[in-house]
Amino acid sequence: MAVKLGVLALQGDVSEHLQAFERALSAMGITEGKVMAVRSPPDLSGLDGLAIPGGESTAISRLIQKNGFYETLATFKGGIFATCAGMVLMADRVDDPRVHTLGLMGMTVVRNAFGRQKESFEADIPVRGLEAPFHAVFIRAPVATACRNGSSELARIDAGIVAVRKGKHLALAFHPELGPDTRLHQLFLQGLGV
Repeated sequence: MAVKLGVLALQGDVSEHLQAFERALSAMGITEGKVMAVRSPPDLSGLDGLAIPGGESTAISRLIQKNGFYETLATFKGGIFATCAGMVLMADRVDDPRVHTLGLMGMTVVRNAFGRQKESFEADIPVRGLEAPFHAVFIRAPVATACRNGSSELARIDAGIVAVRKGKHLALAFHPELGPDTRLHQLFLQGLGV
């Protein structure tokens, strides 16, 4: 099956997500997949899935507005794989009024839930849908404090919910693109029917 994926290229771990999706497609034996950087709203046309990478959520929110992405993202029919700041943008409620969220997932999110950069950490966490724990990298990470309206918790740590799924969408508080393990990218692709 041919699959076309994009990575929103406004800020954050763009190249890391491009490479992770290419590795995930290869691991799944999919040779007809295409992965591309998305730099303007027309680039979303025909995509099956899109990654919204980590970065700084207030900056990405402003860039989405400035570059005319808001409406096309809010009505995007494919799945969205959102990490860190991307998780903040997917929420319908967030603790910072400067962030204009897409409201695509019923969850309440707290930005920078662990504090500053020096409080960044790594942990092996169980994730529903994966047989073994996932080594997660948390960098100035958010957490969800509640899920609702069809959004379901896939992983939690003491501070809160760190992985949420709703339909084709998958939102993670951490950065799976920074390690060699592509199981979460593959889980997202399976949710697209790949």
